[in-house]
Amino acid sequence: MNKDKPRIDPRIIRTRQLLKDAFVELLQEMDIEKITVNRIAERATVNRVTFYLHYRDIPDMLEKLADEMSEEIRTALDSSMMQPNATERVDYRIMVGILEHIAQNAKFYKVVLGSRRTPIFTERLLKMMSETILQKLEHEKETSISRAGIQKDIFIWYSSAALIGTIVSWLRHDMPYTPEYLAQQFSLLRSHQV
Repeated sequence: MNKDKPRIDPRIIRTRQLLKDAFVELLQEMDIEKITVNRIAERATVNRVTFYLHYRDIPDMLEKLADEMSEEIRTALDSSMMQPNATERVDYRIMVGILEHIAQNAKFYKVVLGSRRTPIFTERLLKMMSETILQKLEHEKETSISRAGIQKDIFIWYSSAALIGTIVSWLRHDMPYTPEYLAQQFSLLRSHQV
């Protein structure tokens, strides 16, 4: 048990999951502008007051869901980096960890990343990927990009956008490849870039 985080009542977790699932279902059916608190509460089989106990409004819900997504992906990243396998490259393990997490939560990610209706999730994921790539570059003394004369910020923009674009396309095409295979392919692409 993590001593840093206070334990959350399981009823709160269930209610938030109901609200999240209701929101995702509604987002599959209609534009975000047509989604109301009433519709979310009704679909989640809770009352409006319950919604407002968890979120101020729909934009607050989006913000908190994006924060939750970022936290879950960071957890997947951390756990994939902890798996000791000296024969695999760290970035391959990271990619597999991210893709496995996305595959396990495919319904949510197909809606929030695979559609253009909720850019906050794509933007948040892009920011997180950029930070991850920057941290990796800062731990290396001399990289192939510095030897090739590529600006660090341009490499970060390019790499994070390529990764997000690959994930979004994978989701839009109903994940035709396993996370491991897609990670291998992405690694092959990266090794042929610079």
